[in-house]
Amino acid sequence: MKIGATYRGDGWTSFTVWAPLRKSVAVKLVSPVERVVQMEQQAGGYWYAEIRDVFPGSHYFYKLDTSTERPDPASFYQPFGVHGPSEVIDHNAFKWSDSAWKGIPPEEMVIYELHTGTFTEDGTLESIIGKIDYLEKLGVSAIELMPLAQFPGERNWGYDGAYPFAVQNSYGGPEGLRKLVDICHSKGIAVLVDVVYNHLGPEGTYVQDYGPYFTHKYKTPWGDAINFDDMYSDGVRNFVIENALSWFEHYHIDALRLDAIQGIFDFGAKHILKELAEETDRFSSGSGRRRYLIAESDLNDVRVISSRENNGYGIDAQWNDDFHHAVQSLLTGERKSYYADYGTLDHLEKAFREGFIYSWDYSLNRRRHHGSSSVQVSGKQLVVCIQNHDQTGNRLMGERLSMLLPFEAVKLAAGAMFVSPFIPLLFMGEEFAAQTPFLYFISHTDKDLVQAVRDGRAREFADLYLGQSFYDPQDESTLAKSRLDWKEIASEKGKGCFIFYKEMIRLRKKIPAMASFDKKRIKVEALQQKNLIIIERHDESGCIAAIMNFGSGSTVIEPGIINFTGNRIIDSSEERFAGQGAVLPQKIEKDVSYEMPGYGFAVYEF
Repeated sequence: MKIGATYRGDGWTSFTVWAPLRKSVAVKLVSPVERVVQMEQQAGGYWYAEIRDVFPGSHYFYKLDTSTERPDPASFYQPFGVHGPSEVIDHNAFKWSDSAWKGIPPEEMVIYELHTGTFTEDGTLESIIGKIDYLEKLGVSAIELMPLAQFPGERNWGYDGAYPFAVQNSYGGPEGLRKLVDICHSKGIAVLVDVVYNHLGPEGTYVQDYGPYFTHKYKTPWGDAINFDDMYSDGVRNFVIENALSWFEHYHIDALRLDAIQGIFDFGAKHILKELAEETDRFSSGSGRRRYLIAESDLNDVRVISSRENNGYGIDAQWNDDFHHAVQSLLTGERKSYYADYGTLDHLEKAFREGFIYSWDYSLNRRRHHGSSSVQVSGKQLVVCIQNHDQTGNRLMGERLSMLLPFEAVKLAAGAMFVSPFIPLLFMGEEFAAQTPFLYFISHTDKDLVQAVRDGRAREFADLYLGQSFYDPQDESTLAKSRLDWKEIASEKGKGCFIFYKEMIRLRKKIPAMASFDKKRIKVEALQQKNLIIIERHDESGCIAAIMNFGSGSTVIEPGIINFTGNRIIDSSEERFAGQGAVLPQKIEKDVSYEMPGYGFAVYEF
């Protein structure tokens, strides 16, 4: 069922809303002329009205049982914020120029995650356009936008969205997003949007006034779970599916990143994620090009990405946080919280070979066995990173790896990601070793909610940081501190890091063995005492080998450790990468001793 306000042309607009327990529902138009029009009850708890002389730009509320006035849950635009009226928009007014765009499959993606409000000084979707040539030069083939759904105020990560269909007004609304997507497609860059189907709001979330959008059956970190399998859940499921399809249809979005699906509870015979995948495939078939779903999950559950024929959900890919945790703990030495489960070369070795490190193994952090084996899963179904918004922003001071590690270690971490048999994801600024933090920030208007957020952050940091003070999420300066400083790219390290990232992306695209997702043709050896990991990647057209030293001091590669003879194609110590100069030879041979510098990274082709 199509929901929301749909402008049909010639001044006619139809309105559809789900309110199964209400006795009457009306559209209250508040501009340009105030009037109230009763809606007709339809099957399945829906209400419908088609009204004349309602043009794009008109503002409205729904009037529930003659007294309660609320914005449209499926509002496409909230020009005055989460508490104000909804606005009718014309989805057909924009003149798209991307008819030739065929999309990019996940296996060809190098994803660049960014937060609209801090990526540029203006903090808008249109201002991102000015950086598209830069991203094209870097070599990324997809940008992933942190949530755009309307949230309270002007500053937020986006995971407090109250109107999943409405593009945030302070970011430039629907028009800004369409302009950005159109330009990206003209440059060969796909656009992904982060969507949140595990909770709503809380501020500005009025859906419970319309119907049972939540259920008491399950609890999440955000309160009652969204109702996907309790009474009246059909309307809620339709709401989520229609939302996903609206990003594809109205904004030409290429893929959706599904936030924290472990917070989605559904024990019905058809899981909502499976139905969402089915409907995405159905939409793709009718639109002439594929759209994709990528899940974030900490469950290490292969059912998420297993085919529907094999009783899986059929999601195209999912994040593999194990890879990040292994690299982070190995290089920083951190062992608190979930990092307690990582920290040895063996962990990273398994991540390279299989994907998930915890495949029904005992987790010290969880105090139980955790995960399933991803041995048989293609690497193109797993997304890995060394930094992202969560792993940076949920730290006390929002430190990036470039603020925690020596510069050579930062390049080593990036190199490890790029030679892995998985889809790489970058977090904005990491490509020039940004020194600006990425902190958690909000701009709620509910004082009690603001204090609750502060208290929640304090509890979260209590054990990890022994009650140290942290930046106030509500303070305007917290966002300002998180904004990228683009002047940093001109520094020696900024320039060297950028060139290293650019070259690694270029090599990944050029050399089939480096870009292969076939984990059966990868050989990984970890030498604990030497802090070395050596990876061989094989392909019909050739082979590459990456040598990585995860120790801060130099180590000797003794005769017999290297099993190949090859020519060097990249060394992170090269001067062009702001290093001290390559130490390993241009040609490496078997049965010869070599010295590998601390945090060294080199790739050879043979």
